[in-house]
Amino acid sequence: MARSALLNVMVQAAMKAGRSLSRDFGEVQNLQVSMKGPGDYVSQADRKAEDIIFAELSRARPGYGFLMEERGAVSGDDDQHRWIVDPLDGTTNFLHGIPLFSVSVALERQGQIVAGVVYNPAMDELYTAERGGGAFVNDRRLRVAARTKLTDTVIGCGVPHLGRGHHGNFLIELRNVMGEVSGIRRMGSAALDLAYVAAGRMDGFWETGLSAWDIAAGILLIREAGGFVSDVGGGQTMLESGAVVAGNEAIHRALLKTVTKPLKA
Repeated sequence: MARSALLNVMVQAAMKAGRSLSRDFGEVQNLQVSMKGPGDYVSQADRKAEDIIFAELSRARPGYGFLMEERGAVSGDDDQHRWIVDPLDGTTNFLHGIPLFSVSVALERQGQIVAGVVYNPAMDELYTAERGGGAFVNDRRLRVAARTKLTDTVIGCGVPHLGRGHHGNFLIELRNVMGEVSGIRRMGSAALDLAYVAAGRMDGFWETGLSAWDIAAGILLIREAGGFVSDVGGGQTMLESGAVVAGNEAIHRALLKTVTKPLKA
């Protein structure tokens, strides 16, 4: 596949950060699992990866702004472009030695996501997409799964945990979905979940309570792989609301209807 110069910059930044995370991942598995030691270590790994991406992208496009997990919003001279970056999506997996975590980098131009990269350094899987140019994993073209019946599908989700999300609402959503599908998966990295939908590994995905940096690149991956993405109301406020529902056309429609239906007594 031919990549634009801009996408190459994003790939280089993501892979350089990924190499740093890989080194730290090897070390974190050897740490005693306690809140203080590994937790602090992972925070350092997260910040280091973000520093790498910030430096690489700032050097390549010095005027662009940023929205980053650690730094927050950083204004640039060019108000038409913004990088949206999660240097380590799947922090809990990383902490526990589970090789499902990712670097996510997206470029927003005039409010539209036009390029995205999701990189899993532990498995060396690089997902890329440019608006109008298709989606790829390690140079292989991606297409969303073709299943049209919800009963045949495996659906990904996020599960709210201690101190996060509305547990009661999620249990209603889960009960609605679990009775309609062949399987439900919770991977621990929303960026990878969306990449897996783009790759056809999962048929759909839904989650609420996310941040823009969790999902910006993944949204473009799915669209460029022929899929559909919306918020839980069927609109396009995903980056603002942090809620996302995704799949091919039929599964997206069915999943959206299932997630939002009231619970029967």
